[in-house]
Parts: sequence; structure tokens; C-alpha cells
Amino acid sequence: MTQAQQNIASPAASGKAQDDTTMGAAITAARKAPAKKVPTKATQPAPIPARRDTSGRTVITLASVALLAPTHDMMSKLSRLFGTETVEVDEIAASTQAALQQQADILAAALSDKALELHFQRLVGAYVGSAMGAATFFDTKRAVARDMASKMNEDRDEDRDGPSGFESRVERAQAFAADMARQSFALLAAAEGAVKAYHEITGSEWKPYVPNTPESQTVTRQAAAARASAFD
Repeated sequence: MTQAQQNIASPAASGKAQDDTTMGAAITAARKAPAKKVPTKATQPAPIPARRDTSGRTVITLASVALLAPTHDMMSKLSRLFGTETVEVDEIAASTQAALQQQADILAAALSDKALELHFQRLVGAYVGSAMGAATFFDTKRAVARDMASKMNEDRDEDRDGPSGFESRVERAQAFAADMARQSFALLAAAEGAVKAYHEITGSEWKPYVPNTPESQTVTRQAAAARASAFD
């Protein structure tokens, strides 16, 4: 190689070496630098299942049953329009009361006063609960019959008949609601007789059983602690 060629090659090799050194330094620095964290989507915590609130439990009383059950006036109208037999509510109430009092006389020889009271509290509660179920069912069927009759009147005009067969469906719905009214009226009378029997047996007015909730237990503990402080 001539001196001229050596002079030309020397700067090129020097430049290449410098480039290699710079690239190597960059790679080394990149390896040493901490890796950037890729932002990730925040993980949402799993939802906590809701607990059932037992403090809003519906309490069934004889008064609440009477709000849904048919009245004496309604039963008189139904008996006249549908030709149904009159429900002997006085006889039903009196026979239910007598039966429970007779049972109490027999059980009194084996049960304490408290046990007798608890037994008839539950037994009367069953009568009232049954009457409530019948009254609720009747109220639903009464609403259906009224809505169907209202729809039939709205869809009919003077020159056009209503839908074929709709009148018969309305009649069946009304007749069924009338039957449910009789059942509800009879069971309400039985519940009334049971409540009267409870008063005669225990000397107290019947009240529906309401279980203690955690909230009421806490209040009871707080009241007990407050009373205990009075003795300090």
C-alpha cells in the first residue's frame, strides 16, 4: 500500500472505530438504564355482595288483612249480582273461637302458662297469615277483572261489537274474583275468631311475632349498659 493510500485509509478506519465506540456506549447505557414501566389499567375491586335487609320485614296484622279483604257491603253486592250463597261469617268466627278455647282447656293440664301463650301466639298467627294470603290473591284477581271490564268498554262503540269471545273471558274473570272474595271473607272471619280466642285464653291482645334483629339487639345492649351505669 502506498503512502497516499495509507493516508486515505487511516481517517476512514479512525472514523469507523469512533462510530463503533459510540454505538457500543449507547447500547451499554441502554442496558443499564431502568426499563420504563408500561402503565396498566387499575384493577377494580370485586363488588361486595349486598346483604339482605331483614329490618324491613312486613308484619301481618288483622287490620292489614281487612284492608285487602272484601267488606260486608261488597259481599252483599256480589251475592246479589252473581247469585252466590251468603258467607256465614258470624258462625265461622264463633266456631273457630270455640275450637281454640276447647283446645286450650285440654292443653292447660300439660303446658305452663307461658308455653300455652307461645303455642296460641303461633297458631293464631297461622290463621292471620292464611287470611292475608287469601286477601292478597283476591285483591289481585279483583284488579284483573276490573281492568278487563274497563278494556271491554273502551274498545266497544255503538256500531261495532267487541273482540270475539272477550265478553266470556271477562265474565269468567269476574266470576272467579267473586269466588275468591267469598274465600277471603270466610278466612278473615276465622282469623277474627282466632284473635278473640287468644284474648280469652291469655288475657292479652294478640300481636304478630317479630324476631329480634341485630339492630334491636344492639339497642337492647346499649339500654342495659346505660341502666348498669346507674348503679356505679
